[in-house]
Amino acid sequence: MALRAGGPALVLLRGRLRLPGPAARGHARLGRSGAAAAQPATEEPGEDAEISTRKKTFAEVQTERLDQAERTVLIKCPSKLNEKKLLQYLSSHGNVKSHFFFENRGISALIEFSEKSSIASLQDAVGIPDASEHHVVPFKSRLFTFTLKNPVSQRVEETPLHLSPQCHIPVKDLIQKLCLADSISSQMYILLNEYQLTEENIKLRFLACSLVRDFARAYFPDSTVKPFGSSVNTFGKLGSDVDMFLDFHDTGKHATKMKKGPFEMEYQMKRLPSERLATQRILSVIGDCLDNFGPGCVNVQKILNARCPLVKFSHQPTGFQCDLSVSNSIAIRSSELLYIYGCLDSRVRALVFTIRCWARVHGLTNSAPGTWITNFSLTMMVMFFLQKRSPPIIPTLDQLKELSDEKDKHIIGGYDCSFVSDLRKIKPTKNTETLDVLLGEFFEYFGNFDFRKNSINLRKGKEVNKPESSPLYIWNPFEQDLNISKNVNQPQLEKFIAMARESAWILQKEDKTQQMINKEPWGLAALLIPFGKSNSSRMKNRMKGIGSETIKSLLDSLKLNNANSQQKAVGK
Repeated sequence: MALRAGGPALVLLRGRLRLPGPAARGHARLGRSGAAAAQPATEEPGEDAEISTRKKTFAEVQTERLDQAERTVLIKCPSKLNEKKLLQYLSSHGNVKSHFFFENRGISALIEFSEKSSIASLQDAVGIPDASEHHVVPFKSRLFTFTLKNPVSQRVEETPLHLSPQCHIPVKDLIQKLCLADSISSQMYILLNEYQLTEENIKLRFLACSLVRDFARAYFPDSTVKPFGSSVNTFGKLGSDVDMFLDFHDTGKHATKMKKGPFEMEYQMKRLPSERLATQRILSVIGDCLDNFGPGCVNVQKILNARCPLVKFSHQPTGFQCDLSVSNSIAIRSSELLYIYGCLDSRVRALVFTIRCWARVHGLTNSAPGTWITNFSLTMMVMFFLQKRSPPIIPTLDQLKELSDEKDKHIIGGYDCSFVSDLRKIKPTKNTETLDVLLGEFFEYFGNFDFRKNSINLRKGKEVNKPESSPLYIWNPFEQDLNISKNVNQPQLEKFIAMARESAWILQKEDKTQQMINKEPWGLAALLIPFGKSNSSRMKNRMKGIGSETIKSLLDSLKLNNANSQQKAVGK
């Protein structure tokens, strides 16, 4: 019997994910699940506290996370350590609210104090490194190195440490776990639980931003550095990069206050001919600062002539690859939109993580820029598919806009980026389809989608005619004149269609019971094994008709371009 969505397929208990069926028990690494992973941690939350926490707006969650990061330090620890003694010492500087250990070029500990003043107390007790071999830059950060004064005498007292994982398990290990589940829905939740960001990893991401902010404030005291994208939108995967941006919004608030009184008062500031030039110069200076003075900031690259200028660097203390940009307001709105979708229904995130893992296994996506489909485009395709279900599982962007009030209005660069921020205003879906059904239907839907004619529009939640001839056209939800999948070429789209058709066929034809008896991968596990020579003939059948669609697409694009030329001529 199929499980109803929201029934026993998933149980949230104190932010952890409990999987159904005896096969799943003991085989999934339990971590913070669902939208809870993007929420601020709470002490001993009960059911009411959990519900209350999960209703927090995106902005409230980010504010709490940033405040949490400001009360946090990172300590490189000795290899042999007594955890109790370390915490006793740190407690002499203030109450330690939370902590965890992880491995990154040795053992490190993230320590969150209850008060910011505890950090100042600890900094007063910490010494400057010995400069006999190398001269040091005297910047006192929140990164410390602890070593044992008497390592021989203290070795007996060492205790085993629980290390928080900062990367997901290999796909081959994941497949073994999936084979032990009792349904495809359970398999998808196991995958989600193994790949999603943990509470500890989220804390580490916000700390990385907070440490960069410490440098930025040397030049811009009112600035903040905030994460965006996968670090905050509930779709982040362990091991993914950290996208962060330098925000000057507090500066604007300060300027408004200065208008009070008998005088119009303002700061004297450097004036530049364009915002882009200002962004480039700011990032150039911050990039040099991180490169020359930032502890653990290496491989700094200033990519200032890109469409969105940025600084790339490796942050060794946290182990993250980081991209720093300036005030990317529309990207923040996109992060919040996905955060809302991810919080509305547990099936949303499970399906997105599954499709992205499937795409990576089959070479449909790649971490390097190129002509393949990006994870963001794939995520938008999943959202569109869920909008198209009957009844819909998530609302369209236009429907979210209708629920917005005055405080939700955001016009950025002439684009309307308004939508409701309060999750309680959004009615839950009446759709009860299981993930078993949704996974197969996703492959069916896009395996037969008319890409040569239609585009994907999340604002409307329906297919619309393509405005231009790109093989794959996905409307940017906010900048409606942009195609977020413009990089995708026809061969890559054809490969995606073929893989979707093959996956739909496997799910329809497989005999789960027989495969389990034969100890063969089944369900999602079977989809995460690259389709090789054994089914090459079937793959050729899936490709049938795609070649002719390419020719039709080219002919249609010629007609479209010809029609556009005629319209422009008439306009003149």
